[in-house]
Amino acid sequence: MLKKNLLPLAFAMAVLPLAACSNNETVQDEPVADVAETEVVEVVEPAPEVDPMADPVEADPMADPMATQNITEVAAGNPDLSTLVAALQAAGLDQTLASDGQFTVFAPTNDAFAALLETLGVTQDELLADTDLLTTVLTYHVVPDATVMATDIPYGSDIETVNGDAFTISEDNVITASGGGTANITQPDVQATNGVIHVIDAVLVPE
Repeated sequence: MLKKNLLPLAFAMAVLPLAACSNNETVQDEPVADVAETEVVEVVEPAPEVDPMADPVEADPMADPMATQNITEVAAGNPDLSTLVAALQAAGLDQTLASDGQFTVFAPTNDAFAALLETLGVTQDELLADTDLLTTVLTYHVVPDATVMATDIPYGSDIETVNGDAFTISEDNVITASGGGTANITQPDVQATNGVIHVIDAVLVPE
């Protein structure tokens, strides 16, 4: 009876190592999967589309007036204002109009001064030598502490000057002086770094 029981047990013990070896061979024979390399893909965002029908961006005309010279320098560069420049220098006002600040200058042309000389019956040298008269007349052509563009002129209202006296300007750009004379603005809005020049065709004489 004991022999019969031992025989199946001995057979089982002999078969077990074979089964184990078979399992090990199966595991070793399984191929190892290759690890694929990760490819880095650069994402490029498309450029924004430009609408050909869109309105172009316009520059602000007031952002950069292109002025690089002060009032005295601008006047000196205009041959038609040479008598005015000489008068400003004779009266010592050229440095004032070259300084920082804001001025509006109504600038008579050479022909305007020639007409004044004829009216006064004096020569240009005689006029330039009369610094008191020059100072009185020239300061009547300057509006202090303001840049008054042509579009900002207060038509019909008194415009105070450095002289202390005032004049008026009509909607036709005709200046009427307190002394009764008139002048036309022939070239408005000549811009400078410290203000603006309006060229006129007559010398303004205060009362």
